[in-house]
Amino acid sequence: MTQPDDIPREHRPRLLDTFTRQNGGAARHLRTALWLADIGLPALPLREGKLPFGNCPACTRSACGDRPHMKAAGPCQCPAPCHGWGAATTDQRVLTSPAWAGAWRQAHAVAYHPGGAGLTVVDLDDADAVAWARENLPPTKVVATTRGEHWIYRGAMGSLNGVRKAVDIKSTMVYAQWRGPGTGTMAALPDVVRALVVKAPTPVRPVPSTVTVPVPVGDGDCRHRSPVYLERGIAMAEQRITGASEAVHKTVYKAFLAVLSVHGRCGCLTDKHIKRLFTAAQGKGESLRHCEAAWDNARTKLGM
Repeated sequence: MTQPDDIPREHRPRLLDTFTRQNGGAARHLRTALWLADIGLPALPLREGKLPFGNCPACTRSACGDRPHMKAAGPCQCPAPCHGWGAATTDQRVLTSPAWAGAWRQAHAVAYHPGGAGLTVVDLDDADAVAWARENLPPTKVVATTRGEHWIYRGAMGSLNGVRKAVDIKSTMVYAQWRGPGTGTMAALPDVVRALVVKAPTPVRPVPSTVTVPVPVGDGDCRHRSPVYLERGIAMAEQRITGASEAVHKTVYKAFLAVLSVHGRCGCLTDKHIKRLFTAAQGKGESLRHCEAAWDNARTKLGM
């Protein structure tokens, strides 16, 4: 397999040469990221401790609404390497952009987003886990790590840590540290790996008795029709949320927006109504924080 330093010069963005002259050793990680992007692996820099770089102030605590392809799908188009794995990209213009330059100067390693490339990594963290994999999993591409091995399969799936002792599944919505091209031939993702993440569903946590989002205030009367109109609107929003099969966070946001656009200024919404909407959202797997963020974003969109 071609190595990072063998990237043909015509494939390197012009900025890479300037970055290399100015930053010496740090450019090695950028070269690796560009090579990963060239073979279709979305890449991102890792800081000390092998962790993603922190979000910029505008993206802290998901204030931006998150990126479109994240679980909490939102409108964020931040040019900085924010949102961890969500920032991983194969766009060499982004990787070599000024907004990423500071991160590359401080980078201690490079990571990639397996799910974004249609891959799954079985992360085996000790010798016992490796021995288990050799007895139970079909052979595939293997990459040595500091404590064990990464077994990489062709095909994406949900990610989950601790599926067995010292075994994590890394695919969608996570990153994996790049540790080299490995050895062996990559096999298709087997059912035995998919089965590792199948667990009994976690009971939905009850919505707190005190709603932590602002309740719209107004003159106390619904100017639109009658209390029945409000009840029908809440019921329709609940149905819209519970019926979502994908893009749940986006659906929740749009349902909140629809309710607030009609009843957000008349004073007829109460804590009870909001709890019903939050309960429907949490029943689809949304966290309380994401519900609150969607509510606040809808209010902001409406100038409330």
